[in-house]
Amino acid sequence: MTTNASLAARRAAAVPIGVGSATAVYAAHAENGELWDVEGRRYVDFAGGIAVLNVGHRHPRVLAAVRDQLDHYTHTAFQVVPYEPYVALAERLNALAPIPGPVKTIFFTTGAEATENAVKIARAATGRPAVIAFAGAFHGRTMLASAMTGKVAPYKRAFGPFPGEVHHIPFPTDSNGYTMQDSLRALHMLFAATVEASRVAAIIIEPIQGEGGFHVAPPALLRALRDVCNTHGIMLIADEVQTGFARTGRMFGIEHSGVAPDLIAVAKSLGGGFPLSGVIGRAAVMDSIPTGGLGGTYAGSPLACAAALTVLDVIADEGLIARAEAIGAAIRTRVAGFADRNDLVPVVALRGEGAMIGFDIVADRAGREPDGAEAKRVCARALDAGLILLTCGTHGETIRILVPLTVSDAILTEGMDALERALVRPGTA
Repeated sequence: MTTNASLAARRAAAVPIGVGSATAVYAAHAENGELWDVEGRRYVDFAGGIAVLNVGHRHPRVLAAVRDQLDHYTHTAFQVVPYEPYVALAERLNALAPIPGPVKTIFFTTGAEATENAVKIARAATGRPAVIAFAGAFHGRTMLASAMTGKVAPYKRAFGPFPGEVHHIPFPTDSNGYTMQDSLRALHMLFAATVEASRVAAIIIEPIQGEGGFHVAPPALLRALRDVCNTHGIMLIADEVQTGFARTGRMFGIEHSGVAPDLIAVAKSLGGGFPLSGVIGRAAVMDSIPTGGLGGTYAGSPLACAAALTVLDVIADEGLIARAEAIGAAIRTRVAGFADRNDLVPVVALRGEGAMIGFDIVADRAGREPDGAEAKRVCARALDAGLILLTCGTHGETIRILVPLTVSDAILTEGMDALERALVRPGTA
């Protein structure tokens, strides 16, 4: 019989240790918000493949669309023989994007490809080299994406040198002590001391930082960045890889601010579990690169495009934008109730938008010292209780919840009950 332990032993011999896993269980089957391991144990899934499964595991409509596409063709390379699903999906996203005027979309495969190509497009459109990102940001693991990522361990350690002309400024959070005004002062100091604004191609920002700790970018900051970009001819890139496609209670997270970016990087839940990413942007900006300058062999896979078209249908037909708000409200109510209980580990700083919710585990409520080790133990206890849960944050102190938006109320409640049990202080149960 195949077991988790036997697969772990095979993995240790065959797979490098550089790729980690949050759990030691191996998947056998999954449906919507539930997953079963190879030993038959069932789990409620609050990770969603790291924000990939907004429409849940194996949504029947997505599977039907992919099966239909399989009966026609699986791959031609869009650069060789193009196909309608790619064009149709671009049309859908162009109509949905919060960007005024004519819009165009190009597809890739991974989130890192999306952020890197957004920068390539911005550089071509402006004729400038420099990029500004934020501390705590996560934009991917390839070399330029790693350079833009604002966290050293484990994403940068031992991998340099990184591409140049990438600069970071603080992201405002209560936990790091930086205000929005501090971030803007740092930006203008960067212009004065390090790189003149006329050399900056783009500022890239996540509307809600993902790996950085589920910190929400203040709308006033996004509006101020838009003003800076307008003044200096800089492209504003919204990295919506994790926040996109109804997760935050809007189709795109930046819609909460009313700010229109020049470019949007998308991936993860767009494909409904199939590898797909893209860049959506102002048509004049997108057309700044001549034919042949962009693309990829598997970019915009027919199977993934077919899945994505159905994902957009499901979001609309099942009301998942409103459902995200309802799920988020239910999670917030439960977590707020955890915060004052002395029998639970200290829970503080509940935050997020829609169903993209995070909170911190700290050593004590008064000092609020982040306790990443305890957050990791919470996740381990959650797994024992039948719940798949992830951490994030600078010190690994943040518990993040990314439950599928198609989850039933009963499964959501079951997961929150398991989370509550996992938060119980050892020895007080």
